[in-house]
Amino acid sequence: MRVLVTGGAGFIGTHTLEALRARGDDTALFDNFNATCPVAIKRANAALSGARVYEADLCDRAAVRAALRDFRPDAVIHLAARAGVRPSIEAPQLYIDSNITGTQHLLDECRAAGISRIVVASSSSVYGDNTKLPFAEDDALLALASPYAVTKLAAEGLARIHAQLHGAAVTVLRFFTVYGPRQRPDLAISKFVRAISAGKPVELYGDGSSSRDYTYVTDIVAGTLAALDRLQPGFRICNLGGDRPVTLAALVAAIEQAVGRKADIRRLPEQPGDVAHTRADLTRARALLGYAPAVTLAEGLARFREWHLAEGSRPPWTGCH
Repeated sequence: MRVLVTGGAGFIGTHTLEALRARGDDTALFDNFNATCPVAIKRANAALSGARVYEADLCDRAAVRAALRDFRPDAVIHLAARAGVRPSIEAPQLYIDSNITGTQHLLDECRAAGISRIVVASSSSVYGDNTKLPFAEDDALLALASPYAVTKLAAEGLARIHAQLHGAAVTVLRFFTVYGPRQRPDLAISKFVRAISAGKPVELYGDGSSSRDYTYVTDIVAGTLAALDRLQPGFRICNLGGDRPVTLAALVAAIEQAVGRKADIRRLPEQPGDVAHTRADLTRARALLGYAPAVTLAEGLARFREWHLAEGSRPPWTGCH
């Protein structure tokens, strides 16, 4: 199969491309190599992927058209997005441009190129501060907490309408707090591992009782490829989570154990846009995709720690703070 991955120079994108190539698929990546983190990180990621590279922005409709017509993929995995809850509060227009306009350009150009098989990455952020746990795909989404969440939900809506109007096969996957080797250095687990390893303070927002459904990247990739292989005409949404939510305090304790060092914790106020808890209902993903997350938090942190010692403690991975 010929598969183009948008955002393919990113954390999840490179792992996805590696898995596709390992099973014999022909791959390409489309990425704007922006400076949300050092571009050197994305260059390193792209080199690891072995994919054909199209360096352009989804907001450039002509570039999207050219890449699709040149590579002629059988399917597209749309991972590209401007991510992050807190930064979206400061610069919402950047998120609207990337996550909404960029997604619509991709959908339009897929239709023009005759590409009807599309997997779209979304986020658990669309559930907002939902008090019903676990989060199920049919829950009312009435408690959005950030511009980022709004843009991801809008992208889902565009994908739904695209499938309905044009007979495409579209599956949206709501990812829950993905972590693992090559994740952005500004994300929590990466920051905590680096800080604790170096004996530096760990900044914790809130009292530590908030919880997240942490999901190891290889489980996310397995679910994404399962969605790709099971695409069928129409639209559907599936959660992809780790099925083992833990509190922030428990996460820090687990990292302390993985690193072999106690954390110097500095308490800070809760941040705007953050939600109290997330947990994925995986009933639909199990039934439709055969999804079964396999990596425990302890296993995932051990793997991340091993990678950090080998690669992540050196530039360019230390360039984001």
